[in-house]
Amino acid sequence: QVQLVESRGGLVQPGGSLRLSCAASGRAFTNYAMGWFRQAPGKEREFVAAISWSAGTTVYADSVKGRFTASRDNAKNTVYLQMNSLKPEDTAVYYCAARAYRGSVGMIVHTTETYSYWGQGTQVTVSS
Repeated sequence: QVQLVESRGGLVQPGGSLRLSCAASGRAFTNYAMGWFRQAPGKEREFVAAISWSAGTTVYADSVKGRFTASRDNAKNTVYLQMNSLKPEDTAVYYCAARAYRGSVGMIVHTTETYSYWGQGTQVTVSS
């Protein structure tokens, strides 16, 4: 069992930046690949980014590529999502998630069904 707790999101102006964090507790953090997903009102939850257990590989949705960066600190059992150049369409509830996997995250499918553990979600609003 893995428990995930996300940091508070917030209100950001277009073009601004925000960093989310997600603290994990429970089983060995390094056994898990970590993902970020988001869900906007009236839409399905969608994949945003993922990072391998060693932080050796990352993958991103096309919509955030070049603007968002996933990272992790295994000593702190924490994963991060740095969001830059935010747009109004980035407004959503953001979730971190974990899946037991120690390979390259570039080699697997990232859907809500393939992740086993979820945080509670945190609201990010991009608006002027």
